[in-house]
Amino acid sequence: MVLVIRELSTLTEMVSELEMIRHLYPAFTFEKYKSFLQEMVPHNYKQLGVYENDVCIGLTGFWTGYKLWAGKYIEIDNFVVDPSHRAKGIGKMMTDYIHDLAVAAGCTMITLDAYSNNFTAHRFYYNQGFEPKGFHFIKILDENGVS
Repeated sequence: MVLVIRELSTLTEMVSELEMIRHLYPAFTFEKYKSFLQEMVPHNYKQLGVYENDVCIGLTGFWTGYKLWAGKYIEIDNFVVDPSHRAKGIGKMMTDYIHDLAVAAGCTMITLDAYSNNFTAHRFYYNQGFEPKGFHFIKILDENGVS
């Protein structure tokens, strides 16, 4: 199995991976995905894809930013591996790649959110050296707008 990692930085590259994102958000339409990405890409949003024979089998978004308490950081967003390729090291490839990006960019940390009931993800992130620092509180204002 020959795997290739590619950074996706253009809207065209990202929208072509809609089917992978649908593993997380099955109801996403092309129009919704594209409109969200049009808002995100200008704010330093990129994606990282793992490909086997030019087919995406793992995908995550990431942002680089600054916070007063943390300085420069990379945030992982929407981390997904095709269900038929899970437990094969694809996720580790992606977190290792993001780690190397963060170190090279002089970041102080890598952050991510995981749903509180997603214990499989928690175990994976713990195994990659992540640990919970606090709670991510939300107040939903429009239930229809939430994916």
